[in-house]
Amino acid sequence: MKINKKMFFLYTISLVILIYIGVLTSLYFFQRNLMYHPVENNYHGDALKVKVEKVKIKTSDNLELLAWYHVKDIKKFKTIIYLHGNAGSLENRIHKINNFKDMNVNFLLLAWRGFSKNKGVPTEGGLYEDARSALKWLENKGIETSNVIIYGESLGTAVATEIAQNKEFAGIILESPFTSMIEAAKTKYPIFPIKFLLKDKYESDKKIKNITSPILIMHGKKDDLVPFWMGQKMLDLANEPKFFYFPEYDDHMMEFNQDLLNSLDKFIKGLN
Repeated sequence: MKINKKMFFLYTISLVILIYIGVLTSLYFFQRNLMYHPVENNYHGDALKVKVEKVKIKTSDNLELLAWYHVKDIKKFKTIIYLHGNAGSLENRIHKINNFKDMNVNFLLLAWRGFSKNKGVPTEGGLYEDARSALKWLENKGIETSNVIIYGESLGTAVATEIAQNKEFAGIILESPFTSMIEAAKTKYPIFPIKFLLKDKYESDKKIKNITSPILIMHGKKDDLVPFWMGQKMLDLANEPKFFYFPEYDDHMMEFNQDLLNSLDKFIKGLN
């Protein structure tokens, strides 16, 4: 009987280890399927109320990326380059960019590789290249870096933080930022060695000190996807001048209500 119990215990432990290794292997090979969701659309049916030109932006690795470009006056007003999150098409941001209609800004809304019918596969390095290509495209339009506002949404905040380092932009806006993908993944998969598994680490907390442009950080305190403490930590790490909008009841998909719009408008108007 003792032998049978021992055998059962060893069998159970072996089975648990095999299952753990199997899940670990699946996480490693399919992690980008878990991270990037090009066809997951959370917002539907919003009518576009601001005029946009659909343009193509070429990357150094010869991809052509769709972007929506809106111009009021590139000399008189700042230009926002909008870097979206890890899910959905450009149409998912219509409810946000409609609000730019009444603000004195131009904007370029970029679709990542692999998103919005763009070719390519999204990766950390790939998204950095996409964003830098968009900046170069704006420069070729005669828009100086000092007149560009980088707006990052969720995953896009990590790309914004990367490209904003050691350059003088007009301003940086981070909506629902995370400190690093390592820490974000640990909140979902605490029993796995995420640091060693993860290919796309997006370590914004190590980079934000290299940003000297004015920065606005927005994060809902009820965010159940990216914990609010990450937004608070990014604010704590950021250099002055820094500003924040932390509504009590917003979750990860922040409410673009009048309070948020007032914070955005005030920040943009305060930029040199």
